[in-house]
Amino acid sequence: MSQQYILFNDEFQGIETPILTASNRGFKFGDGLFESMRMINNKLQFADLHADRLASGMKVLKIDGHALMDDYFLRQKCADLAKRNKWNGNARFRLAVYRDGAGFYTPENNKAAYILEGISLKANKYELNSKGLIIDVFDEFTKPVNKLANFKTANALLYVMAGLFKTQNKLDEAMILNQQGFLCESISSNIFVVYNKQIYTPALTEGCVSGVMRTVIMQLAKMNDIPLIEAQINPEVLKEAEEVFITNATQGIQWIMGYGRKRYFNEVSKFLVEKLNNF
Repeated sequence: MSQQYILFNDEFQGIETPILTASNRGFKFGDGLFESMRMINNKLQFADLHADRLASGMKVLKIDGHALMDDYFLRQKCADLAKRNKWNGNARFRLAVYRDGAGFYTPENNKAAYILEGISLKANKYELNSKGLIIDVFDEFTKPVNKLANFKTANALLYVMAGLFKTQNKLDEAMILNQQGFLCESISSNIFVVYNKQIYTPALTEGCVSGVMRTVIMQLAKMNDIPLIEAQINPEVLKEAEEVFITNATQGIQWIMGYGRKRYFNEVSKFLVEKLNNF
C-alpha cells in the first residue's frame, strides 16, 4: 500500500509522523471540537451544514478563525487529501480543530489549528445496514444539557464509557440519556423513534449533538409529508415503538432491530435511505 497522508495545518504529513507535542491543548484539556464528514463520488456531502456547525462551535468555544473554515475550505481540503492519497472519490473524513498555543486552563491565545484525516471507502452511496442493530440504554453516566452539548467537542469520555458498556454487553450500539433521564443520542449518532406513525427525535434542548444528518432527515421528512416532532422522549417509549433508527453524517441511517425482547421494523428507514441517496 502506498504512503498515506493527513493534512496538518495545510501541510501533508505521513500518517505515522508524530505531529503533536505534550503541550497540545486538545490532548491536555480536550480544548477543541471536530467534524465527521463523508465524500461520495468526489463530492463532500452537506459541506455547508458542517461548516455552519463548525463555525457555531468555534464561536461558543471562543476559538478564532471560524470565518476561514467555511464550506469552501472543507471541500477544498478534503479534495486535496483525497487526491494526495489517491482515493477513489469515496471517503470519510475527520477534521479536528483545537486551540493552538500554550497556557494552563487559561489559554495564552485563541488561535485555531487543525488536523484532517480520512479513510477511503468502497461504497458510493449511503447503505442501510443489512442486519439490524441490538441496543440497550447506558445510564451509568448521563449527558449534561448546556451550550456545549450540541457540538462534537474533544471531550468524549461519556462516549468512551458508553462504548465500553456496549462492548461488555455485546451490543451493537448504546443509547445515552441526558441529565434528566430522557433519551439524548447514541454513542455516535442521533436517535429517531417511530411511534403511532410519527417520527420523534430528541430536541436540541435535550442536549443531543446538532447532527448534520439529523438536519437532513428532518428536511426529508418535511419534503415527504412525514410528521416529525422534536421532543423530550422517555426511554420507556423504546418498549412500545414500531421502529427506531440512528443517523450520522458518515454512515447515513442505521436501523435498530432489537432492544431487550422488543423487535422493530425498518420500513421508514428503508424509505428515507432511498430519498437520502436522491437528495
